[in-house]
Amino acid sequence: MPRIFGVQIPDNKKVLYALQYLYGVGLATSKKVLVEAKVDGDKRAQELSADELNRIQKILERDHKLEGDLRKEIGQNIKRYKDIGTLHGSRLARRLPLKGNTRRNSRTTRGNVRKTMGSGRKDANQKT
Repeated sequence: MPRIFGVQIPDNKKVLYALQYLYGVGLATSKKVLVEAKVDGDKRAQELSADELNRIQKILERDHKLEGDLRKEIGQNIKRYKDIGTLHGSRLARRLPLKGNTRRNSRTTRGNVRKTMGSGRKDANQKT
């Protein structure tokens, strides 16, 4: 398995999709990096040569914040919101949604917590 920034990239996936296992790399970033590194996106990760891996890693390191650095920056931003005392920060601290219809649509932040009577109910026919 190839390793980039200490993350194991799956062998059997195409490089275009395997790069997305890195925190901070999406499909668009993956495409740009592969074009710049002159690597075919349809290649499997196990077929990459050491030279190709080095080129990809150098481009990612030079142009993008990834993994630990990105997580640290996001954490600092959240801490700054809380310290300033903004509404955004207080909602983050209480694990509430930040945008949209916050009365009903907050499954992502709260987890899939159902608080109404019949929403979590099992079928009557199901064996207990």
